[in-house]
Amino acid sequence: MSNGAVNQFWVPWQEKRPTQFGFFAGIIVGIAKMVYAIGAPIVSRFSGMIMIGAVVTVCLAVWAHSIVFHYVDDVVLSAGTRITGVEFEYMSPVTWGVPPSVVESRLQAADGMATGVLKFLLWPLQFRIVRDVIGMGGLIGLFNLIPVFTIWLERKVAGRIQSRLGPMRVGGWHGWSQSPADGIKLLLKEDLIPDDADDKLFRVAPYFAIIPVLLSFIAFPLGATYMFRELDVALLFILGVLGIEVFAVILSGWASNNKWSIYGAMREACQMVSYEIPMGMALLIPVLCVGSISLKNIGEAQAGGWFTWIAFRNPFTFLAFVAYFIASLASSKRAPFDLPEAESELVAGFHTEYSGFRWSLFFFAEYAGMFVVSGLAVIMFLGGWNSPLPSAWGASWGDAWYMDGVRGLLFSGPIWFVSKCVFFLFVQIWLRWTLPRVRIDQVLYACVQVLLPLTMVLLLGNAAWVLASMSDSGAWATFALVCNVVVGLVGMGFALMFPAIAAYGFYHRRSLVGNLVVDALPGS
Repeated sequence: MSNGAVNQFWVPWQEKRPTQFGFFAGIIVGIAKMVYAIGAPIVSRFSGMIMIGAVVTVCLAVWAHSIVFHYVDDVVLSAGTRITGVEFEYMSPVTWGVPPSVVESRLQAADGMATGVLKFLLWPLQFRIVRDVIGMGGLIGLFNLIPVFTIWLERKVAGRIQSRLGPMRVGGWHGWSQSPADGIKLLLKEDLIPDDADDKLFRVAPYFAIIPVLLSFIAFPLGATYMFRELDVALLFILGVLGIEVFAVILSGWASNNKWSIYGAMREACQMVSYEIPMGMALLIPVLCVGSISLKNIGEAQAGGWFTWIAFRNPFTFLAFVAYFIASLASSKRAPFDLPEAESELVAGFHTEYSGFRWSLFFFAEYAGMFVVSGLAVIMFLGGWNSPLPSAWGASWGDAWYMDGVRGLLFSGPIWFVSKCVFFLFVQIWLRWTLPRVRIDQVLYACVQVLLPLTMVLLLGNAAWVLASMSDSGAWATFALVCNVVVGLVGMGFALMFPAIAAYGFYHRRSLVGNLVVDALPGS
């Protein structure tokens, strides 16, 4: 369509459009300007407090949702009338669980007060399908929030490493809304499909990338009681669904009919299939220590504090943690194992021909997968949702309603789990902008001739260690305790090294080059 034709269409449409539209649009723009004028100075001045408050608010929201469900089970429902599913029968409302009148009577008996709207709000929560819908909403919200935050974090960390500030303007404080702005841009971009591409495979490949990662969150525990589904085979389920992601890369490379995309897909097939073997063998070591493949049981087995974390139980578990983390980098296509993308060699690798929304799905899957492998490292080796302090210390603090929250903040809870995962996200980003990319032959050599034999030796050594620990030998118990303390102290030294280096860098930040010598915004 020529410019003249566009103008002939656009100008009359502007003249004929309803004036109400312009009126309401003006109101919306005015409100947005007012909110920005009031909120921007507050956000700039109290940015740190707002961020901490947002984290605390999210934790309290999760805690409140758990409290409401327990309240419905303990007060609204009794042991004999608890509903395990929805039992609807046409024209028979009595099969719809506990009726609202019974809910009201039990609330009055428990709290000594009459309720009106509350009985109708609590009545649907007895059905599992309603709880699943609420839980799935929170799960999808978490799944979308992690890539948005991690993309922003990677840009900021990359900027710091390269002596620049990274995003600073979009949204005000440190460019916090740069990721949402880019998301809107990708939604509005044209979805291009090459003429010679396989149309159906090209369209379906991004969904093979993002759906398996989303499914892994179903069995992923954020705490002892914060999980969508408690599965006895949670570890096998997560590893199984994550293995499907390789099909997305192969399909996208093959369907694009682009030689660079096919090269990336071939590299990914070799890399992921190879590194899944040592990664799985490394994860067998915590399973051998605890005797369960339930992620909840493995996490609860490490509730005794720092020295009960599986990574510090013996030298074999510590080296297994290191081997797993290296293999997880290759499985997640993260540097120095980012051969499937390799921007300097393959343009963009397997997703070269993708644009807009479908392109964003690959990156959402990658960053969410980074969180999943980090979470597995935390649960299997580093205490899960438990703090370095023994949980038994808070057991004698009383049973008041607020004490569960206090114990969750100090000893065990989702905030500990998420904090550990964010730390490992930072480490993965840090390694990307520090280490050079290795060649594909070096990638396969490191797997087949280094990691695979190493994990086999570690698995056999840990099996022998567990077998020896079952004996009644006092000398062996003393030796195992000494090894546990030594390995725990080594891990503590590594853990303290990170805040020490960060404090040293912050103290000497004025001696850096580039824009980092100036505090462009508060806290920068």
